[in-house]
Amino acid sequence: METKIKITGKEIVALGYPSAHWFKDAIAFINQNQLNQQDMEAYLEQFRLPPEMELFKKPIPYSLNIQAENGQEQDNVDKVIATMDAVMRTPTVVSGAVMPDACPAGPVGTIPVGGIVATKNAIHPGMHSADICCSVMLTDLGDIDPKIVLDMAHQTTHFGPGGRPRGKQFALPTELKEEFKNNFFLHSERGLSLAQEHLGTQGDGNHFLFVGKSSLTGHTMLVTHHGSRAPGARLYSQGMKVAEKFRQLISPQTLKQNAWIPFETREGKEYWKALQIIRKWTKLNHELIHDTIAQKVGASVENRFWNEHNFVFKDDDIFYHAKGATPLNPKFMPDITGPRLIPLNMSEPILIVEGDTTDDNLGFAPHGAGRNMSRSQHKRNLAHKTNEQIFEEETEGLDIRFYSNEIDISELPSAYKDADSVRSQMSEFGLGKVIEKVMPYGCIMAGDVDKNAPWRVKRRRKQKRK
Repeated sequence: METKIKITGKEIVALGYPSAHWFKDAIAFINQNQLNQQDMEAYLEQFRLPPEMELFKKPIPYSLNIQAENGQEQDNVDKVIATMDAVMRTPTVVSGAVMPDACPAGPVGTIPVGGIVATKNAIHPGMHSADICCSVMLTDLGDIDPKIVLDMAHQTTHFGPGGRPRGKQFALPTELKEEFKNNFFLHSERGLSLAQEHLGTQGDGNHFLFVGKSSLTGHTMLVTHHGSRAPGARLYSQGMKVAEKFRQLISPQTLKQNAWIPFETREGKEYWKALQIIRKWTKLNHELIHDTIAQKVGASVENRFWNEHNFVFKDDDIFYHAKGATPLNPKFMPDITGPRLIPLNMSEPILIVEGDTTDDNLGFAPHGAGRNMSRSQHKRNLAHKTNEQIFEEETEGLDIRFYSNEIDISELPSAYKDADSVRSQMSEFGLGKVIEKVMPYGCIMAGDVDKNAPWRVKRRRKQKRK
């Protein structure tokens, strides 16, 4: 009787393939089909990595849709250009653009907020960042008192770290749960638990729940802004680890923050699927908050639209990484039928826009007002005033609430770029036409969630005992 030869990972490694998660399935296929050496090598070709890729000697040209109007803004623009120049030397890059609300988001070579980077057959987790699918949703609630909506929203939504406590959680739909379970990146028990707990939560930072009135109809509008919470952050972390393995093998010169997953690999296709699942989860997260509030106040949903501004968009073999940029082109979001949303700050109208794709905008618009300085620098600039003084001066006439009951001055209007300047540059560079505005009534944000965080309280108590 002929003895069947069992192939192991050693034989595959000997053929020049680094150990990877596809080994298990490949070994099973080879052994089940008793492939000879020639057939085995032909089968394994689909997993072969591309040859090592070096950085471009010069940055790939990109469009700069931003201009400085004072010295502070010039410093910001100079830093944006420096970091974008480094990003655009990454060997997968084919084009890019910078929006008027751009600002640095890390060390030089990190894609800036307000940056778009298009790559060929490559997904760069670092270019969408941990806040995957950060997005905005608007629901038109008709003729209802905005205060009633804001009061109910305050009782309904959830800001700050962690998820909702048991008994106050929303149900994760069975179909979506199965998609998590069947994806290589999302199937862990811990990930599924977080997907359940974090539904109906908005996090912290610049995320918000905004209530205002339409400039055209006078209807009350509810707008939420947040991303994919812990499920998205976990996917980002896993994606960066996988991308780093590829970086070491095929482009060690590339900066770690710009590592990529080749789309044609099994990991690339699974990561792309995982991004779409996280997108579904995030959209559902918005919908649950909106629908619950509408139901509780007895309002009918007159209209609704939604768009992400922190995601990866695919067009054939080109992947557009938008780190804080609003997609205008419908090809990027086939399920979107309405206009797009661009929030500025809590005291300014939310812009409802539409627009055309040009060579300069690559099919994108700004995502907000952006910053000219860090949060900490802004706080230092206002250190001569109390938080209460700053709050009163900047929110007069508005119903502004912090979920933690602690004022966060780094989220007040003066922390952001001048809204009029952003609108002016949108017009100048052809970055979307404003067709309607949501005039502000009030807003809820997380506030300074660290001020009385349990670990801080514990440390203060310990210091007092000493």
